[in-house]
Amino acid sequence: MERKPSPTKGRDSREDRLKAALKANLARRKAQARGRVAEDGQAGAEGGAEGGPRDADRKEE
Repeated sequence: MERKPSPTKGRDSREDRLKAALKANLARRKAQARGRVAEDGQAGAEGGAEGGPRDADRKEE
């Protein structure tokens, strides 16, 4: 009894799902990065970069 080769349809659909998920993830990460840049730009326009939430954790030298 010979085995038939496994169908590639299942593999293709999995690859398509992974490809779509990766594309969506990349788009989401780009949007988050754009939001961070816009947020940083607003902080700079409001009176400088000092005193931001990231500066609060820094120790003075």
